[in-house]
Amino acid sequence: MSMQTAPAPLSRRHHHQRPRRSRSMPRLKTTLIAGLAYLIGFVFLFPYLVMVLIALRPQSELRTAQWFPDTWDLSAIGGFWRGGLADNLLVSLQVAIGSTLLVLIVALPAAYYTARHNFRGRTFFLILVLVTQMFQPTSMVVGIYREFFQFGLVDSVWSLILVNGGFNLAFAVWILNAYFSSIPRELEEAAFIDGNGRMGALFRITLPLAMPGVITALIFTFIAAWNEFVVALTLTTSPENQPLPVALHSYMGQYSVDWQGLFAGSVIATIPVIILFALIERKVVGGLTAGSIK
Repeated sequence: MSMQTAPAPLSRRHHHQRPRRSRSMPRLKTTLIAGLAYLIGFVFLFPYLVMVLIALRPQSELRTAQWFPDTWDLSAIGGFWRGGLADNLLVSLQVAIGSTLLVLIVALPAAYYTARHNFRGRTFFLILVLVTQMFQPTSMVVGIYREFFQFGLVDSVWSLILVNGGFNLAFAVWILNAYFSSIPRELEEAAFIDGNGRMGALFRITLPLAMPGVITALIFTFIAAWNEFVVALTLTTSPENQPLPVALHSYMGQYSVDWQGLFAGSVIATIPVIILFALIERKVVGGLTAGSIK
């Protein structure tokens, strides 16, 4: 009586014949991507590095070819505060913060209502809001000046807040409308069952989920108001009421330019924007899941 041996499973016979995947390729790919990211980051940060080096370079070494100065000079940064530009920095903060708050106060209810209600003329309203984004303050500066002159708001911080808020409102409405529309209505209906009203569902469920859109609108409006130059130059006449971008123009004379003071003021002007990004960077990721857990 002969006994036949059962063949070994296919998986066992070929288990040791499978080629091992090399781990060097994923590591090489990760290294190349990281190196490319650092290179791109350096390209964007390089102008700011040059700006800092010129701000800290003595006046006698501005035309030298070497990268780093022989001696470091902080007189330009001290001259920024002694020259009264700190008041202009405060005006820029007031304009940027005021414009951002005005945009959020108006854009949030407008975007939420258009996202949750299909009323007659909804599409026309959104298109009309978008059309206002096509007009630039530069092309309307004469009419803007005449309007605020009749209201007695020329050379006032309020005029700059209203103009910057008005011209950044369309972007905020559209991006918030897109975020509100992407949030399921069932989440709000569940909040209604739990006893929340419309405002409770908005602030406890919908708004936390739409926080990335709110942060995007906030950043866009703040930077646009912070960097605005033409309207601020037109509507402000006294030096103490001018925002910082307009005040920095005083370093540029008819026959000479104070490069050291100009770059020192530019370095200081970038600090509030860097602080803003550092404070709200985590909230962009946290807003993706906040509010969805009861």
